[in-house]
Amino acid sequence: MDIVFRVDASTQVGTGHLMRCLTLAALLRNSQAAVSFLCRELPANVKALVSHQYPLRSLPAGPFLAEEDAAQSISLISGSHHPDWLVIDGYDFGLDWESAIRTHVKRIFVIDDLANRSHDCDVLLDQNLCSNYLTRYDHLVPSHARKLLGPQYALLRPEFYEERRRLRTRDGEIRRILIGFGGGDATDETTKALDAMLLLDRPDIQLDVICGPANPHAEAVRNRCALLPNARFHQNAANMAELMAAADLAIGAGGTSTWERCLLGLPAITLVVAENQRPVCEAMDSAGAVINLGWHTAVTAQDIARAVKRLLNSPERVRRMGDAASGIMGQYGTEGRDELLQTMLHA
Repeated sequence: MDIVFRVDASTQVGTGHLMRCLTLAALLRNSQAAVSFLCRELPANVKALVSHQYPLRSLPAGPFLAEEDAAQSISLISGSHHPDWLVIDGYDFGLDWESAIRTHVKRIFVIDDLANRSHDCDVLLDQNLCSNYLTRYDHLVPSHARKLLGPQYALLRPEFYEERRRLRTRDGEIRRILIGFGGGDATDETTKALDAMLLLDRPDIQLDVICGPANPHAEAVRNRCALLPNARFHQNAANMAELMAAADLAIGAGGTSTWERCLLGLPAITLVVAENQRPVCEAMDSAGAVINLGWHTAVTAQDIARAVKRLLNSPERVRRMGDAASGIMGQYGTEGRDELLQTMLHA
């Protein structure tokens, strides 16, 4: 089976779309599918994540123009037989783009989480949780399209499930904090969180600080970590599941990391750094799994420090947050992932 992914990543759009596609690609490759990627020219560090594992064909760098992008993608696909699946992940793609490429592929699989535009697809996956997640695509996809909706379909790497099986019981005491804002962090929320830790002045609490491959502030973050003897700087960490399992609290954003934290029962303080994260962060706050501080520009280092201090003084609340997080995602095993693979491999 031949499967092509059309996805982009950059400092502006982040790496979340690409990372969840890489997770799905690995699952498909392990099931003997042939996988390749079509990406608009990627930053060097991000490009290596793809090209070291899969055939990668690049579209020229430049702004996204739907008609031009569809034509360029068709030209890169048309050199071989029609792929069995084209997997599309990105907010620029929609009905017009998908309809233009429809006759050049056998089936279209869309990954989305905005529900703000129509799609021409055979399968749509949205792993997020919000108040109307089961119905919000009803009029946005064809009647024949299969909808895979909710956290049970979250595209998480196998190591997170492995850590879940051997997860320790947390007692609510905060001894180790994980700070990470995704693969890009264009607005440098990581430094803001580190400033909060400086204000908190708790050298007894170990800090794991994550910088992703597209973070333009990585060197500044590294330098800020040097001011905190209890901080460990991790760039492009290959052991995220292990770091999450070891932490007692996370400070971060929404996105796929939400479901990774939930699977591992990790309570969090969140900032909303993209509009699509708002409903997820709010739903998680309502469920008692996170403290959501809101839109990132309105959140200061002092706000983060105060939130951490409140939790330090309330281990029972921290424990309840972890239980709530685990209840959202931890009830799911690998059934959703297996259903997804069956849908694609036996279509």
